[in-house]
Amino acid sequence: MRVDPPTPRGAAIALAVAFLAGCTTFAPRGGFDEVRKLTSERIGQEVRWQRTDEDAQSAAAQVKQLLAQPLSADDAVQIALLNNPGLQASYAELGIADADVVQAGRIGNPRFAYLRTKHGDERKLEWALTFPIFDLITMPFKMNIAGRQFERAQLEAARSALDVAIETRKAWVAAVAAEETVRYMEQVRETAEASAELARRMARAGNFPRLTQMREQVFYAETVAQLARARQAAVAERERLVRLMGLYGEEVRFRLPERLPDPPASLPERGDVESVAIAQRLDIRAAKRDTESVAESLGLTKTTRFINALELGPARTKEDPEPWKDGFEISLEIPLFDWGGAKVARAEATYMQSVNRVAETAVNARSQVRESYSAYRTAYETARHYREEIVPLRKRISEEQLLRYNGMLISVFELLADAREQVASVNAAIESLREFWTAEADLQAALNGAGAMRAGSVARAVPMPASGARAGH
Repeated sequence: MRVDPPTPRGAAIALAVAFLAGCTTFAPRGGFDEVRKLTSERIGQEVRWQRTDEDAQSAAAQVKQLLAQPLSADDAVQIALLNNPGLQASYAELGIADADVVQAGRIGNPRFAYLRTKHGDERKLEWALTFPIFDLITMPFKMNIAGRQFERAQLEAARSALDVAIETRKAWVAAVAAEETVRYMEQVRETAEASAELARRMARAGNFPRLTQMREQVFYAETVAQLARARQAAVAERERLVRLMGLYGEEVRFRLPERLPDPPASLPERGDVESVAIAQRLDIRAAKRDTESVAESLGLTKTTRFINALELGPARTKEDPEPWKDGFEISLEIPLFDWGGAKVARAEATYMQSVNRVAETAVNARSQVRESYSAYRTAYETARHYREEIVPLRKRISEEQLLRYNGMLISVFELLADAREQVASVNAAIESLREFWTAEADLQAALNGAGAMRAGSVARAVPMPASGARAGH
């Protein structure tokens, strides 16, 4: 059976609709340029989305070059930004959001319907080609909603990069401090072992009290246990850094510096940290994009509360022996039972929820940055106190005790007892330095909105009506 082609008028409608449906294109480089810009402004490090084999090979070569030297904090962060597989996976959300934008700019496919009936010598033929015209009406709303959600995806991708950068820097600080603690505790163990052995020999010769000998022995035993815990802590911190940098195989044999850098001579003036945080935190900007998207969805919901499907197109019918008759077919949903009131109420409640989420995010941001700044300054003062007061005093006491020992004014055990008293001070000094650099990273996170509430805690946009929804088909 031959079916006649559409009339010229029907063909014109089809061409016009096809032109409108193909106007939206994918963003250049998946919109990653904005992610790179947001990240560079905040941490000054390069981020890269490995979308091709060439990208992966280039990143691997850069990682290998950075691992060839003792690993600094900045190098560790750069490796993580290039090589962390979880971060690379999160960038796929950009592609998903970009595809949603393109999809929102296209209408649904046309529908072709064909009917043929026959009764005896009587035959009836019908066909219709309809287009989802209602998609053209709602397209601006859908594109605005998808566009804001794409901007939010860019902000979330940048936040993911900042999260990885902050966590990597903190992991590097912890790993270096842990290895420094191990080296110091090994020295303490050697001293305790020598003291315990000397006490044992003197006690055997009858020249040393048994109780004092046992005290030397228990100190040595406790030092061995502390060294074992310190070694395990160093392994755990190093492996955490390895995971963040996405390393495996021979790559995990990288070298770390022997000690953490000293704190700066003075802290820079931060000004009004609350204002800085409100202006540049990515989680606040993402929450605002959520609210704008929900507002667009609310407008779309109100527009489509009565009708959410409208199709129009050319149609032809034929009953033998009559000739073909031209016409059109239109179909729409009839709001007989559902007038859309519940849908609008849901959208309005979702919008108010989103508005309050923005306010909550801003309040939390102010509190977090105040707390982080206070911890940063406290950690700085503590680290300086150990560096400039406690550790130098302990060193002078040790030197004085050594002079007294050389002058035969004190015994070797008094000299060793003084060395034991330094253990807590030196470990506390290492810990204070670790806390300062960790607090510095936490402050950067608070200023930029990294490590805060992730996607899902904010209100989601009202779902858009499905393209080409067809009632009664």
